[in-house]
Amino acid sequence: MTLGLQDLSANRRLAGGLLVNLLASICIVFLNKWIYVHYGFPNMTLTLLHFVATWLGLYACQKMDVFAPKSLQPQKIVWLSLSFCGFVVFTNLSLQNNSIGSYQLAKAMTTPVIIALQTACYQKSFSTRIKLTLVPITVGVALNSLYDLSFNALGMIFASLGVVVTSLYQVWVGSKQKELQVNSMQLLYYQAPMSSVFLGAVVPWFEPLSGDGGLLGPWSPAVLVMVMLSCVVAFLVNLSIYWIIGNTSAVTYNMFGHFKFCITLIGGYLLFQDPLSLNQNASQRSPLVL
Repeated sequence: MTLGLQDLSANRRLAGGLLVNLLASICIVFLNKWIYVHYGFPNMTLTLLHFVATWLGLYACQKMDVFAPKSLQPQKIVWLSLSFCGFVVFTNLSLQNNSIGSYQLAKAMTTPVIIALQTACYQKSFSTRIKLTLVPITVGVALNSLYDLSFNALGMIFASLGVVVTSLYQVWVGSKQKELQVNSMQLLYYQAPMSSVFLGAVVPWFEPLSGDGGLLGPWSPAVLVMVMLSCVVAFLVNLSIYWIIGNTSAVTYNMFGHFKFCITLIGGYLLFQDPLSLNQNASQRSPLVL
């Protein structure tokens, strides 16, 4: 009886974590796209603000005794911190340079890459059923690239880089939590500020800090409100990603991510008038046949 109640409680926590990630992930896509399209806010600067907001949120949580920090050796999480920078920067650049449908569909390729990485590097095996689900995903991405009415070569390069780095990042998130014996908050608490330092050293070389289009530029109150809202949602996204992967696996997280696809596709069409051809529409639905 006690074991059954524990399982029920664990399932409820997992369902709650998945729901938070679902809502936050959808919101962050629309918020960021809106900020890029309507305000022209610098991409990497927004990413840096997300990192800082994530660390500040975790700092507040540990002050309220939500979790207890655990001392970690910096060299143990350097590559994880660098991959976090690449993961967010390249996915945001993909979002900025692609339609929302193409951006979301390209992200679906993360699942096949993760399975390939875990099979090759971690000797992890997957069932034939899981491997077969990769067929419609791969076919859909290929067809979408062929029929995308707003095809952008630069956008596809960013999307491809984003898939590779994101796959590495998500695999490492799970393995590092087990290796270092830490939970999602403890790991992210140390990794977020390190990622902020890495990205903060790079941003001034690519984006202005002051003047028009810079972090300290004359932004309107509406822009600042949207950016702050984006930072809050980014904190929820980052925390829920760590929590879900730590309690399930990177593959499970990405399979769940396919549920976000329809909502973001519809939102992209309604909010940003993303163009769709009949063939592209069919290709974007193919990953849902799982």
